[in-house]
Amino acid sequence: MTKRIVIIDDHVLFREGVKRILDFEDCFEVVAEGDDGDQALALVEQYQPDVVLMDINMPKVDGVQATKRIFAKYPDVRVIILSIHDDENYVTHALKSGANGYLLKEMDSEALIEAIKIVSEGGSYLHPKVTHNLVKEFQRLSKVQSGSIEDIEYRKPLHLLTRRECEVLQLLADGKSNRAISEHLFISEKTVKNHVSNILQKM
Repeated sequence: MTKRIVIIDDHVLFREGVKRILDFEDCFEVVAEGDDGDQALALVEQYQPDVVLMDINMPKVDGVQATKRIFAKYPDVRVIILSIHDDENYVTHALKSGANGYLLKEMDSEALIEAIKIVSEGGSYLHPKVTHNLVKEFQRLSKVQSGSIEDIEYRKPLHLLTRRECEVLQLLADGKSNRAISEHLFISEKTVKNHVSNILQKM
């Protein structure tokens, strides 16, 4: 079944490049394009897409706010955030807004196609570099051994993780995808996404 896609990005060249990539895939149809968050909700209402590719930084209404609006009114529409930022704060805000995926714009075409397929089928997707940075940060935190006052804030996030979140983090460190983690732990990909979001929020 063909997946209907809306692309929202204020950079025309980037938008056109993404559309060209998707036009080569029989399973995708780009039904509309927009250049700001204000247009996003209107285009979703008009075209009822399966997936929205949403730039995070745009004039007027940014991608996070636009995603919140879409999620509130059309929770079944899947949103993948496109960003140049791999900082955990950006990822956390995106996931909390209702986004189902987070891709860096340095992605290759294969990663884009894989992400859309996974997300359109009900899964979630984080760019490998985002996951890698997340794991590196927790590894750094785990090496803090000093009991000084200055170190308490660095150690605190580790103690806030549940056992399941620690399991998810370890599997992420092993390079497992969300789908592989869900199969390994016998939980849904949505639950994996929730765990990843919780981990990010506790950093």
